[in-house]
Amino acid sequence: MTALLAHAANVSHTVPATGAFTLMWLLPALPAFGAVVLLLSGKYSEKWGHWFAVLMAFSSFFVGSYLFINMLSKPSDARSFQQHIYSWISSGSFQVEFSMRLDQLSMTFVLLVTGVGSLIHLYSVGYMAHDERRKRFFAYINLFVAAMLLLVLADNYLLLYVGWEGVGLASYLLVGFWQERPAAGVAAKKAFVVNRVGDFGLSLAVMVMFITFGTVSFAGIDAGAPHASNNAVTAMGLLLLLAACGKSAQVPLQSWILDAMEGPTPVSALIHAATMVTAGVYLIVRSNAIFNLSGTARDFVLAVGLITLLVGGFIGMAKDDIKKSLAGSTMSQIGYMMLGAGLGPSGYVFAIFMLLMHGFYKATLFLGAGSVMHGMNDELDMRRYGALFKFMRITAIAFMGGYLAIIGFPFLDGWFSKDKIIEAAFGNSWFIGIIAVIGAMITSFYMTRMVAMTFFGKARWKDDTHPHESPAVMTIPIVILGILSVVAGAVLSYNNAFLNWLEPVVGYEEPTLPIPAAVIGWGTFALVVVAAAVAWNMYARREVPQVAPEHVTPFTVAARNNMYGDAINEALFMRPGQYLTRSLVFFDNRVVDGAVNGSAALVGGSSGRLRRWQTGYVRSYALSIVVGTALVVAALLLVRI
Repeated sequence: MTALLAHAANVSHTVPATGAFTLMWLLPALPAFGAVVLLLSGKYSEKWGHWFAVLMAFSSFFVGSYLFINMLSKPSDARSFQQHIYSWISSGSFQVEFSMRLDQLSMTFVLLVTGVGSLIHLYSVGYMAHDERRKRFFAYINLFVAAMLLLVLADNYLLLYVGWEGVGLASYLLVGFWQERPAAGVAAKKAFVVNRVGDFGLSLAVMVMFITFGTVSFAGIDAGAPHASNNAVTAMGLLLLLAACGKSAQVPLQSWILDAMEGPTPVSALIHAATMVTAGVYLIVRSNAIFNLSGTARDFVLAVGLITLLVGGFIGMAKDDIKKSLAGSTMSQIGYMMLGAGLGPSGYVFAIFMLLMHGFYKATLFLGAGSVMHGMNDELDMRRYGALFKFMRITAIAFMGGYLAIIGFPFLDGWFSKDKIIEAAFGNSWFIGIIAVIGAMITSFYMTRMVAMTFFGKARWKDDTHPHESPAVMTIPIVILGILSVVAGAVLSYNNAFLNWLEPVVGYEEPTLPIPAAVIGWGTFALVVVAAAVAWNMYARREVPQVAPEHVTPFTVAARNNMYGDAINEALFMRPGQYLTRSLVFFDNRVVDGAVNGSAALVGGSSGRLRRWQTGYVRSYALSIVVGTALVVAALLLVRI
């Protein structure tokens, strides 16, 4: 606890934005302006709308780069700036400002979202060239980038929640963009509904924060967390984890991510590399003041990460659809990041470092997959690929760069990021470290399988298919991202540059390793090579059938069925929910409505019977008075006796 409080005292001091930093509002405003213009300009922007969206994305990136350069000129403990826009909510003691915060953590995301997002915009110009609703597509991806930037720049949890919901809306619009396809509509609704479960957790977390601290600002919660009760801190941590599971497709809220591949491939790259699935990791790391104080919440984050990195890897091994295999890969890689975040101060920095590196190589892989689809008549089944290297050399070479990076080839991005999480895992326990290494072997297997089935071996495509390279507007972004996948990790690891950059915000504690780091790193790589060799022997040196074998192990069946994630959700949530709904309907119809209708019937029936006494004859009323008087006199006489 003393160490945590000491770190809190040394966190970068936030100061009002001045000079160049008064421009930070432009970061989300520019792509938001692009979205508004494209959505409201009608047919007038059909010819130039897509380029306007690209311009807005790159403009936001240039503003971010300018602010980054200015931030580097400041001391490491003076790089946190707040820009007050206006007083947003004022209701009694509930005061919320519409303010933005730019520090090392949010700046990392700004550069990732705008940099990778801009390249995806450029790629989309070629990919969506023949789509009749291309302008609307570009409006939506501008909206996606704007929402994500608002999320990471927010200075409080309520404004973060606005960006959080904006990302959910944009993903719904983009996943279901080809709405004429029933599968796309179903996938969009599924993503929307599953994410609402996570969003419910975030909304409750914000309520608990206000009840506990009287504020929802990051600064107020960071300062108040050490003085809160353990139960309150743990409740906030678990609710934030629930939110992160929804956005980052972690077990048990992972089922939407595979169906989301129904959207255009640039959407898949944007969701998986730069925006939506990274939001959950950001939320956990940004809330480090809470998780540092709750071992229980951190343990749950750790468990979710471990389970998901295995489940996602198993799915990636079994899928023949190239995009769904990459989607399983994203689940697994985000699982590594959650594992790093669950390790606390020894893992926060490297969770974000891996997130950044993953943005480069996963964007390379998804855009490369889209390039392959473009040259193969939109074919998704890797069993109908093969020998594409000689037809698509630019795409293949860039894809290979992303492949080597994700498996952790020495001195590439994955080597410098994921291996650090594996080291920190061994610093926690042998068990967690071994699971992390197994995950690396699984990654090597399914990625080598993908490369072998796509670019090598014998050609297995249909006779009417004519593979060809994509146009330059698509290959240039792939090449740039492929280069970043190879060199970015080495550049940012030189003299611990990224560690020194992010430590003032999230803190860092050197893990105590049971064995030397070099043994862990090179030992992991040796096992990765073994897994790659097995996959290469199975899928490059042997005949790959065009139809998946039917006689497979139960484990393979489970992996092909997404490890029964949908069946589990149906059994645990949907069916009980249906029974609960039916019970509530029965209660409402028979008890609530029955009581109301019964009361009305009682009053109506009683009044009907009483009405029979009202005959309208005076002699009847006189007789009633006489009888009544006689009864009263008799009663009085009986009382006297």
